[in-house]
Amino acid sequence: MGQDSYYIGVDVGTGSARAQLVNQKGDLIASSTQETITWRDNRDHRIFEQSTDDIWSKICIAVKEAISQSRIQPSDVKGLGFDATCSLAVSDFDMKPVTVTKGEELGHNGTRNIILWADHRAEKEAELINSTGSVVLNYVGGTMSLEMEVPKILWLKKNMKPDQFQRCQFFDLPDFFTYRATGVSTRSYCSVTCKCSYVPDKGWQAEFFEKIGLPDLVDAGNFKQMGATKGDILAAGLPIGNGLSKQSAQELGLAEGTPVGSGLIDAYAGWMGTVAARYNENGKLSDYVPTVEDAGHRLAAVAGTSTCHIVQSPEGVFVDGVWGPYKDVVFPGWWMNEGGQSSTGQLIDFIITSHVSYPKLVERAKEENSNIHSVLLEILEKMRQEEHCGTLTELTKDIHFYPDFHGNRSPIADSRMRGSIVGLELDSGLTDLARKYWLSLEAIALQTRHIIDEMNGKGHKINSIYLSGGQAKNIPMMQLFADTCNMPVVLPFSHSAAVVLGAAMLGRIAAEGHLPRDKQAARMWEIMIEMTPPGTMVPPAATPKVKKLLDAKYKIFRETIDIQKRWRKEMEEASK
Repeated sequence: MGQDSYYIGVDVGTGSARAQLVNQKGDLIASSTQETITWRDNRDHRIFEQSTDDIWSKICIAVKEAISQSRIQPSDVKGLGFDATCSLAVSDFDMKPVTVTKGEELGHNGTRNIILWADHRAEKEAELINSTGSVVLNYVGGTMSLEMEVPKILWLKKNMKPDQFQRCQFFDLPDFFTYRATGVSTRSYCSVTCKCSYVPDKGWQAEFFEKIGLPDLVDAGNFKQMGATKGDILAAGLPIGNGLSKQSAQELGLAEGTPVGSGLIDAYAGWMGTVAARYNENGKLSDYVPTVEDAGHRLAAVAGTSTCHIVQSPEGVFVDGVWGPYKDVVFPGWWMNEGGQSSTGQLIDFIITSHVSYPKLVERAKEENSNIHSVLLEILEKMRQEEHCGTLTELTKDIHFYPDFHGNRSPIADSRMRGSIVGLELDSGLTDLARKYWLSLEAIALQTRHIIDEMNGKGHKINSIYLSGGQAKNIPMMQLFADTCNMPVVLPFSHSAAVVLGAAMLGRIAAEGHLPRDKQAARMWEIMIEMTPPGTMVPPAATPKVKKLLDAKYKIFRETIDIQKRWRKEMEEASK
């Protein structure tokens, strides 16, 4: 293929749909982002819902705008790839959306047919699943999260009429959009293995579904509502059917038959778009070209509303409280583990916007023609100088923050964990807001260290973090990560483009067609090397004093977990 070959990546995030057009080298040619709708329930904070119709319409706008900006011909686009959040999409067998909102409309055709990843309605269902002792649990760190798809499906089963439930198809969101694009109902190893209880090398477990009250899904071994039963399950990027259907091609403004690659969950697309990067250190590009074996030492952290931590290994590694090991989800034959923090970007926003001095912060940022994060860092720096502290870590040494306001995904795997702050003062000004802002960043870094420690303790050999997403813009935060975890952080060429670049790589893989299974991983790595721009390294720079402080904070962070669990148990016993 020549230089006139282009690929489109489509990223469906928590609040937007984005299309990015790249060339064969991975250079960004054009992009467009469209906001999507999320519905909440004012009476139930656990509810987050979206619509595949709404998202698809925004995808179509974004793709058309990207093509228009670039002025290329639709036929120049040689492949298309999708990534999306790990949310549950529900349709009937005619592709019409089925409402998931509790109430009279539940189970009928309607708009709101996605239970978003952040939706926590299925807590009781997850507890039931986790009481089974099923082999399925071995591949999710011993505890299934209520954010995964099977607890949500079980909730729908309990709340729908039987005939309504039986007419549903269930998709992890990336698979729904490849279905919508091609009309072919394949599933990806990434989606079914990571989020839908498909056991590596063994497939669907009929006994598990029957035991938890979902015998309908078994369907005499056909599992037609879940898919992926008769060879229609594909590794990342492998071409689906005959490419874009006529209808979808018209809606997207592309050529009918354009190859569509099997999709990825967004965090895994972020892994794909970052871990093959060479990096700049001290302004100079490293000569070293990474090998596929190097991927096993590089943790991809995709940090947006939440954060996912992904690492690959040649063999399966079982880590308590960390999802996986998952096989074949990106590279055929390779395994992956996924840690995560349910709320990071969301937590930072909450701490800032819920503070009584937030309006003052906004006003000051406006007056200084700056942004709120820069203003907070300026305030912190002034405080550091006034209090004669060497670093911001010293400035906040007597305050301790535990960040799980929305439960713990990893490595505790406990949705009941909650946040706490020890060391509060009678201060409600901008200085107090600035301290709490820094503490939030510090707590997120400490929890990342906790996840890495658990992974390495069970056999991984992580020695660097490849971080993408909105938080990668915050360089002081990235330095805090490097110092807290005592390893370099490598930032991508574009903090926001890594995930959607990974999706575009899927389009290129699809365009190249099927390869023998034993050749796929090597070729996928070559494509990643060719298409990933160099990143920038942030090495650890903590002084011995700061390192000692961070180690002490980490010890206290771990103790906070034990204390909270003990207190919860004591209150439960007192309530009997």
